[in-house]
Amino acid sequence: MGTISAAFNIATGALEADESALNIVANNTANAGTPGYTLETPIWQQNDSVSLNGIRYGTGASVSGAESQRSLVLERAMQQQTQTVSASSARLTALNQIQALFSGAAGAGTDANAASGIGTDLTGFFTALSSLEASPADQAEREQVLSAAGTLASDFNGAASQLAGQRQSLDDQSTSIVAQANTLLRSIAALNVQIESTSPDADAGTLEDQRQQDLTQLSQLMGINVITTENNGLTVTTAGGALLVSQGKAYSMTAGENGGVTDFYDSQGHDITADLTAGGGQLGGTLTARDQDIPQTEDSLDTLAFAVASSINAQNEAGWDLNGSSGAAVFSLPGTVTAANVTGAASGIQLAMTDPAGIAAAGTVAGSSPPVSEGSSGNGNLTAMADLADQDIVEGTTPTAYFSDFVTELGGLVSEVSGENTAQQAALTQLQNQIGSLSGVNLNDEAAQLETLEQSYEAASKLFTVLDQAMTSALNLGVETAYT
Repeated sequence: MGTISAAFNIATGALEADESALNIVANNTANAGTPGYTLETPIWQQNDSVSLNGIRYGTGASVSGAESQRSLVLERAMQQQTQTVSASSARLTALNQIQALFSGAAGAGTDANAASGIGTDLTGFFTALSSLEASPADQAEREQVLSAAGTLASDFNGAASQLAGQRQSLDDQSTSIVAQANTLLRSIAALNVQIESTSPDADAGTLEDQRQQDLTQLSQLMGINVITTENNGLTVTTAGGALLVSQGKAYSMTAGENGGVTDFYDSQGHDITADLTAGGGQLGGTLTARDQDIPQTEDSLDTLAFAVASSINAQNEAGWDLNGSSGAAVFSLPGTVTAANVTGAASGIQLAMTDPAGIAAAGTVAGSSPPVSEGSSGNGNLTAMADLADQDIVEGTTPTAYFSDFVTELGGLVSEVSGENTAQQAALTQLQNQIGSLSGVNLNDEAAQLETLEQSYEAASKLFTVLDQAMTSALNLGVETAYT
């Protein structure tokens, strides 16, 4: 009887274990489409054996719980790769917007196509100067020169304005990203508390899934480092080491204006903008575009605007206008703009000359002392001004060549970042597939597992029937008892 009783206990334990395992499989199946869910498998344990007459007998097996199929190495690798991909994606988006300014149809001073029209404007302006050479006193030709000069200045202004607008948009985006990151930091800290209190030494199941999902989203937003601590907790820092989460406390980042843009600070008030820029994530890519790509583009436009304006002004001032007076400046630049500091030249360049007669076409009569104008029919100075189109007045190259090189270099940068992003995305996809193979729910596998457990459950149930009949026969003291 003792042996039959033990068999009943084993069968009961088998039914309970199979039921627990079936529940785990059912939960996997129900959550197959849940974002961030990690496959769980039953934890089977052999029960303690018993000794009877010096012989040890097994007492079956049990299910002590579920274990999530995770790989800390793969998860950390995916977080790092996610940061890299998000950074290049955000930067590429911004670069494409910058490039779009310079790749549209040639414009005529409108904000919509000002940047793309600069190259055409330069050609048009110098062409107008060349056309005036044949008839230096022609009023219509002089008006065309001033019109072309005004269009060029206006398009410089429009391009600078659009770049400033894009930079402000990126600044707003960075502030929004930090706000989203702070929300996730608080969520991770709260999950730390729950996990440390409920599962300090074991897998926390869905709570860990939620925390990992938050970490993945945070990695998309910014560069982070994650350190596992005691009691199954996590410490999160920026890529540069600024503390963001420690156990159950989140250390939010703050923002403050500095020089017209937003800088970011850790909980101790230290400026971590450079750390966040280099760290990766959407924030890193956005800040790189805001603080590096757009300023470089603005500097190129400022360099070109200053070189053209200062060279034209100097040459016009060297000649004689239609009224016989010394030439004056054609363009004006902000007072802060100098050869050593061209910042603001593109946004501030204006057409200073309003009277077409002010174009100093005439040069000085050769050998005259004091200098004497060639007169209204002279074009010596105008020829020198038109020739500036083919002179290396902008950092060792001509104005149109400088602009063309600038556009080409910008396109090359876009292509480079695009190629990097494609390669990084392929690596991320590979990691995601590896994690999916380990941690994802395969419905075919779960169906096979379900069938196996159902058969095991049926077998344990059948054993109850056999044991019941055997006990009945024993109680009937040898009377034959039929059972199936």
